Amino acid sequence: MTHSRTVELEGHIIDSGMLQQAMGLVMDLEGNFDIEQFDVGTHKEAESYCRMDVMADDEATLQEILHELHQIGANLTDPVDAELVAAPADQVVPTGFYSTTNHPTQVRYEGQWVDVENMEMDCAIVVEDGDSPRAYTKVLNAIEEGDLVVTDEAGIRVDPPERPRDNSGPFGFMQGGVSSERPSESLIRQVADALEQTKEDGGNVLVVAGPAVIHAGAGDDLARLVREGYIDMLSAGNGFATHDIERGLYGTSLGMDMETMEHPRKGHKHHIYTISEVIRAGGISEAVDEGLIKSGVMYECIQNDVSYVLAGSIRDDGPLPETITDAVEAQNAIREQAHEADMVLMLSTLLHSVAVGNCLPSTTKVVCVDINPATVTQLLDRGSSQAIGMVTDIGTFVPSLADKVLDDA
Repeated sequence: MTHSRTVELEGHIIDSGMLQQAMGLVMDLEGNFDIEQFDVGTHKEAESYCRMDVMADDEATLQEILHELHQIGANLTDPVDAELVAAPADQVVPTGFYSTTNHPTQVRYEGQWVDVENMEMDCAIVVEDGDSPRAYTKVLNAIEEGDLVVTDEAGIRVDPPERPRDNSGPFGFMQGGVSSERPSESLIRQVADALEQTKEDGGNVLVVAGPAVIHAGAGDDLARLVREGYIDMLSAGNGFATHDIERGLYGTSLGMDMETMEHPRKGHKHHIYTISEVIRAGGISEAVDEGLIKSGVMYECIQNDVSYVLAGSIRDDGPLPETITDAVEAQNAIREQAHEADMVLMLSTLLHSVAVGNCLPSTTKVVCVDINPATVTQLLDRGSSQAIGMVTDIGTFVPSLADKVLDDA
């Protein structure tokens, strides 16, 4: 017996590769398809439409195919209300719950499509009844007993954003993917334009920074961007903050003199001395208030009310008092920042970049810069398909970006 359902794809499904990808998925998963309708857009602004009957030998295979198609934006033509099942206990989701993508999503509830709030990947969707029903994502550890959780793919509509078809607009360059070949100055100019446009539109810019920003000598220029109001939030780790403050106290980063590139005597102890002094003061803010910290990125964050999250790791020395050592608490703090961000600059930090990327909806513009190509490709492979990656030296990128942005100001 053959089992079948009909799906539809619409938008720029030909030049984006969506149609080809959908056909490949069906065949790879041992299914078949018939094209019932195919309307091709005949000019640059026109969208295309395809209605496809998908078939499989058994219901389980069909559901697997529909799940994969759903992830790339193929939706059922005969939508029904989403199936809601109450969570049986705290942190326990119903079997077969719908695991989200990071794309804009709607659920069908009582015959109406409801936008899902706070989109991010690998979450459950909870629906609240009422005069104005709500749907929103929840991570599994936040699920409460009785939450109405969406299960299966029925009654769910996903809309993957498409990259611009040309270089028009401030984010036109975002169609680039990963590049170490293109002229860096040209791309940095476009990143600067995008950053300026985001601020002009009243948007929020989040910087995700690793210690390499300080080691490479780019800390002063990142501090300039914070001071001049181009950075609204900072997400980093204990190491970044420690070496930034160490630079101000001792002129070193990880024990190396930033001017002479030499290792002074006892320089290897400067980071732990730094942590000790900040703990003695009661925290970073208190150390700024008493004049211990007089410069650097963290100094500018305190002075300019830029919110920051320092997420700890098992490797941290100290750590600094503000470092969040509880992994779930740190993740929730990062999630709050991510949901407020309109543009994200990820600067030389693999683990933080992937962590923040996992919390971002696919509509948020992301620029990831690292000298290691693996950092950039891993971010994209994890699902942050909206990101543009630049494989270049962070010590060159940040000063150049700051010069371009601040020269335009």
